[in-house]
Amino acid sequence: MEGPNGTREVTFVFQVNDGKLSGTAGDARGEAPIVEGKVEGDKINFVVQRDDFKAVFTGTISGDEMKLSGTVGERTFELPAKRVKE
Repeated sequence: MEGPNGTREVTFVFQVNDGKLSGTAGDARGEAPIVEGKVEGDKINFVVQRDDFKAVFTGTISGDEMKLSGTVGERTFELPAKRVKE
């Protein structure tokens, strides 16, 4: 994702159980929990919260890709994501 300090890679690890989404989001600063997550059809939304910020994500899922929109405070950004198969 592109941020004010350049490009930053974020890794999401998702678990979905009966439409409820949980997991973690990780970057160079460490991992943070995914909370308030939900998947309905091809729609996804979740929150990543750390002590110093709260990021709200909404988006759509299509195959192995997601198109996410994020909001942190008053700043919004687009975040394309691709599944990494283990």
